[in-house]
Amino acid sequence: MALRVVSAAYSRGMFPGGQPDMAQLLQQAQQMQQQLVAAQEELARTEVTGSAGGGLVTATMTGSGEVTAVTIAPAAVDPEDLETLQDLVVAALHDAKRAVDELAQSTMGPLAGGLGGGGLGLPGF
Repeated sequence: MALRVVSAAYSRGMFPGGQPDMAQLLQQAQQMQQQLVAAQEELARTEVTGSAGGGLVTATMTGSGEVTAVTIAPAAVDPEDLETLQDLVVAALHDAKRAVDELAQSTMGPLAGGLGGGGLGLPGF
């Protein structure tokens, strides 16, 4: 097994002067943190609506996942078939969640791209 010696010129090529500017890296990290917080706040304020049954049932949800409204059209209510209504409510909630996920991707995606595309490799990032 042979050891390779990496030249100092190679290591200097990665960072001007051979060492990363820690103050600059810290400033960039702080800016990214501020952008992330702003995007999360925007996401929490935004509402999306999901629907099922051709609009017979709708669910409104914030970008943070809080359900703010469920609307059921009278035509969806059949006392003899509550199961279908329950299924429509669940489907509307799933549709709203899908819309929240798309909104989160479009809002947070560009920030994750600044972290190397894969975020930090941690859950939630």
